[in-house]
Amino acid sequence: MTRRQARDEPVEPDEAVAADDEPADRREPAEPAEPAEPAGMDLVHLLREVTLRLDLAGARFAGDNGLHPTDLRALISLLDAARNGAESTPGRLGERLGLNSAGTTALVDRLERLGLIRRVRDTRDRRRVLLEVDERAVTLGRSFFGPLIDRTIALLATFEAGEQAAIRRFLSGVRDAVGEG
Repeated sequence: MTRRQARDEPVEPDEAVAADDEPADRREPAEPAEPAEPAGMDLVHLLREVTLRLDLAGARFAGDNGLHPTDLRALISLLDAARNGAESTPGRLGERLGLNSAGTTALVDRLERLGLIRRVRDTRDRRRVLLEVDERAVTLGRSFFGPLIDRTIALLATFEAGEQAAIRRFLSGVRDAVGEG
């Protein structure tokens, strides 16, 4: 600001003095620049938004069906294990969900009472109990999540094979990074 502006005198445009013409001790300090976000943060924010929306959809499904959100996570975990050919025991389920033994027992009891899972004896070791998801749980899940899955598959079909491979590599890497934490 010039001395004339400081005294509230009008300044003609041609009389204006550039800020760089003033002595350094009279200039107003510049506001610190906002640090630029690292490259890719927009994707991190987008992934967080997707996670939030999926979590809200899961909570809505759980609430509509008299389930606790942990019940839904348990069913997803059991279905994922079955799809990957892995046996599920109560101990493995509890470990995967971060539950103690008592919490896992209560969860398994609740899901079994609802007819969504069943305990079966391992045919190779009768002392071991395996958990299986009942077809009713699969049907219930498809009724809610089926349209979302269909839209997601349709969206993925719009990407070329190389793009799908990049998406898979990214999501697998994020999954692994979360697992390391």
